[in-house]
Amino acid sequence: MTTHESPVLKFNDGNTIPQLGYGVWQVEDDVAEKVVGEAFKAGYRHIDTAKVYGNEEGVGRAIAASGVPREELFITTKLWNADQGYEETLAAFDASLQRLGLEYVDLYLIHWLQPKQGKYVDTWKALVDLQKTGKVKSIGVSNFTVEALQEIEEATGVVPAIHQVETHPYFPQRSLREYEKSRDILHQSWSPLGNRSDLLENPVITEIAEKHGAAPAQVVIAWHLAKGLVVIPKSVTPERIVANWESVALTLDEEDLAKIDGLDRGAEGRIGPDPAVSDFE
Repeated sequence: MTTHESPVLKFNDGNTIPQLGYGVWQVEDDVAEKVVGEAFKAGYRHIDTAKVYGNEEGVGRAIAASGVPREELFITTKLWNADQGYEETLAAFDASLQRLGLEYVDLYLIHWLQPKQGKYVDTWKALVDLQKTGKVKSIGVSNFTVEALQEIEEATGVVPAIHQVETHPYFPQRSLREYEKSRDILHQSWSPLGNRSDLLENPVITEIAEKHGAAPAQVVIAWHLAKGLVVIPKSVTPERIVANWESVALTLDEEDLAKIDGLDRGAEGRIGPDPAVSDFE
């Protein structure tokens, strides 16, 4: 459908990840099969799912039906909170792999820090061991704090390849990204379009979109790409799936990027839960 290709970024473990991926949060299992198929047709090769999304099987069916060679795909899934702990993580990973119908995943993430539960160090040790088996190519975390990133590195000597966390122009996570850069950890944005906010209607975004003859969502995705962030927009509308993919062809100039950077609302811009204080099943 398109000749565009996603830029590719390199992990600190030597592996690579397509910078633009397709997320399936809040997508029903049977719908996931269909929309992931649409994403493959559009050109996406990076799919981001999780146990708690309840759609690993649908994603797996889409992979099986796609005809795309497995080595051309990049598949991420995540460990849910109730499965933290060393042995529990190993069992949960095997179950995810089975649901996906795969022999390995490209990236496995701890989904949330769960600070009060306090099992994340043991959980990270399990991920380190899973990577040694080859059933996981790269390992990382999602929704952590700088302190917890330091703690798991100190405990194991292994730095996460990537950190996935809420990031968008209203909440760009500047200090966190600075720390990650110092440890060669890639930053991945969830809710990249500022879900449940007015970001896509913001005059700064709509004016830049008009200037480039692009959609507001394309402008925001292009901002993430220009910042070196891995980005996983989600849509179940075939036209939007394609339009989001076309963002790789949009180049924002320095003035555009500076204007979008000016939308930073600091802590007020956060939409989702704060990982530092959030524990939930």
